[in-house]
Parts: sequence; structure tokens; C-alpha cells
Amino acid sequence: MISVEYVRLMARYNRWQNGAVAAAAETLDDDALFTDRGAFFGSIMGTLNHLLWGDRVWMSRLAGWDRPGCGIAGSAELYPTLAAWKADRLRTDGHLVLWAGRMKPSALRGDLSWFSGSTGRTITRPVATCVAHMFNHQTHHRGQIHAMLTAAGAGTADTDLVFMPDEA
Repeated sequence: MISVEYVRLMARYNRWQNGAVAAAAETLDDDALFTDRGAFFGSIMGTLNHLLWGDRVWMSRLAGWDRPGCGIAGSAELYPTLAAWKADRLRTDGHLVLWAGRMKPSALRGDLSWFSGSTGRTITRPVATCVAHMFNHQTHHRGQIHAMLTAAGAGTADTDLVFMPDEA
């Protein structure tokens, strides 16, 4: 389904895009960042927080990372400031790239089972599907964030994977 090379590419893309999103968000004041814009997680900050929360939840399942201290209902309030979010975002993205860099093809085989708080039941899916979902979830919510940043007047960077710098 997916390869180790795909995982490494997407981990680098995630880091590159999160850096661009952070740079755009830093041009806005708190009012713009915390205004409810009608997105599922409300504001730019709410969606940034949820995205980071989701990455950490998936990596707790996939690699044994510490799970965030809240469930999905509290995910939009994970960090109260952009600076706090950015510090953990940078750390998380660095760890994701390291995880991907050490990945062996066998890590993408087999099934992953976890208890889903949002569905109230245990779910089992192929590991490769879960990894692909994590990267898809990132792209989905960054698209929402990109639209909200643009609407708030922030200049946003290119999001095309084919234009990612080699060093990202």
C-alpha cells in the first residue's frame, strides 16, 4: 500500500508545511488567531491545536509516544498560545522525521488495534492504512488552516508537494 520512502517523504512534507503555517500564523494577532471562523475546531489556533493533538495521538499508537492529556473534545485547547504550540510542533515534527528515517518496511505490515474514544470501541486496521491516514489527516486540516489564514489576511506559502525543497 505505502512504502517507507512514502512515509519519509510525507514526514518531511509535514515538517515543511507546518513551518510555513507557523510563519503565516505569526503575522497575525491573537484576535485573528482565536476568532471562531466556523471551522470544525473553530479558530486557526483551535485547528492548529487539533492537528498537533492528532499527530501525537497517532504516534502514541504507532510508536509508543506519550498520549496528549486530553481527548478529542479538548484537542482545540491543547496549547493556549501560538508560541507554546510552535515549540511542541517543532519538537513533534522533528521526532516524526526521525521515526520515519528509522522505519523498516516490516513496520508497515500487520494490524494496529486501539480503543477509540470517539467511537467508544476497539478498532483494528492495517498499520499502513493508519500511517496513511495520519498524513492525510495532517493535509486535510492544514488545508482548512491555510484557508483561514488567507481569509485573515496572512500571506501563505506554496503547499505543492512537488515544490518541496530537498532539505525540508
